[in-house]
Amino acid sequence: MTWITESVAGRRDATPAGDRLAQLWQRPGILGMPGAHDPMAGLLARAAGFEALYLSGAALSASLGLPDLGVITLDELCQRTRAIWRATALPILVDGDTGYGEALNVMRLVGELEDAGAAAVQLEDQILPKKCGHLSDKRLAAPEAMAEKIAAARRQRRHLRILARTDALASEGEAAALARLKLYIKAGADALFPEALTSAEQFKRFAAELKVPLLANMTEFGRTPYLSAADFESYGFKMVIWPVSSLRVAAHAMAAFFADLKRDGRQGEWVERMQTRRDLYQTIGYHDYEALDSSIAKSVLPGDNRG
Repeated sequence: MTWITESVAGRRDATPAGDRLAQLWQRPGILGMPGAHDPMAGLLARAAGFEALYLSGAALSASLGLPDLGVITLDELCQRTRAIWRATALPILVDGDTGYGEALNVMRLVGELEDAGAAAVQLEDQILPKKCGHLSDKRLAAPEAMAEKIAAARRQRRHLRILARTDALASEGEAAALARLKLYIKAGADALFPEALTSAEQFKRFAAELKVPLLANMTEFGRTPYLSAADFESYGFKMVIWPVSSLRVAAHAMAAFFADLKRDGRQGEWVERMQTRRDLYQTIGYHDYEALDSSIAKSVLPGDNRG
């Protein structure tokens, strides 16, 4: 059941999303949050058993045909957040990039995301045009300027949790990155995201120095070696994201499908690799919606005599 049907049935948890997320990362073990760039991805992640999601700015930008350079708008971010939350009711950590401006802009971002259903916002210490954390030549804000944004977010939030990310490791070194993160804790961050760590030993050192929940980014084609959720847990991290993985898988499959469709003019060879109509309807709760309106007869699927 999803959104309207869950609300009617009273199955939506009334606990604020930020509180739910904090409860998840306070449990023993590590919380895995796959990237979900749209509601369908979120529903499929939920069906697989995930309890929280990550909305990546890079994945959202790519889904809109845009580069990850901080060019998406606040309205686009909030609209997608709201759609994913409505569909899944899962706590969502939302990538807020650089906060869409300075302190006042960050305060509006926090208010809008809370209204859209977000559980947490991630803020990073780059300046625009920002880049993927695993690319070179990123430009950083002064630590004090970033701390002011975090403090502003803290003043504005009702339940939203604040994750502070630093991209300082590559350009300023490990000691400076740790100093930034410690300053961000003092400014009011609830959790921290040291971006683009390059070894297991480095993850362990950051966990030993920082006494708040830590998030690991297990992206593909980046600076971090491929590690498992269990690895990150053993290093002392509480959360791990796979921010763009599902988008990459889907885009790769669609590119191959479109190439074959253009060449052959038929899709038959792909049918066994498709989500079936039955699976689609089950994922989106199609018949649950039908049941809410007595004027709609329950649909019978083509070739299905079971009703």
